[in-house]
Amino acid sequence: MDAATDDVDDVLDSSYYRPLRRLLDDMDDSIARVYARAGRGRVRPRFAAPLLHLDRHGPSTVTALAQHMEVTHSAMSQTVAAMARAGLVELTMGSDARTRVAALTDEARAMLPFVRAAWRATEATVRELDAEVPYPLLRVVADLRVALEKTSFEERLVSRLGKELDAAP
Repeated sequence: MDAATDDVDDVLDSSYYRPLRRLLDDMDDSIARVYARAGRGRVRPRFAAPLLHLDRHGPSTVTALAQHMEVTHSAMSQTVAAMARAGLVELTMGSDARTRVAALTDEARAMLPFVRAAWRATEATVRELDAEVPYPLLRVVADLRVALEKTSFEERLVSRLGKELDAAP
């Protein structure tokens, strides 16, 4: 067996980025607990940025929100639907039957001072935490972006899959 094959069992039993995903999930869970502690439990961490955007820029289509937040339309559509179920946005039809426009409810507007304060506190806390480590996360992200500009993640995957990719149905 070659070195790549020797590692197969270990690699299948692992996830290299799982610790990062778990760290981010733990941080989101902490933010959610702070919202709940403040009696704002219906505001999930992923709602904060769209709520702040709607507050600053007014009603918006799901497409425009997705573009602004740099997420897929599907992800933003799910977030907006969850925000509507929580009573934080109202949805109306846009210029055609496929377009939905989200607008803040009065209840969301009442929560905005806390959402703003929590956003600022979160950003300050993350920056403080990042300053405590010798290699800040934003530097890691930037360095990974540079490496991926040279050879994309997709190209790297395809190169590793080789003949297995060609054999796939």
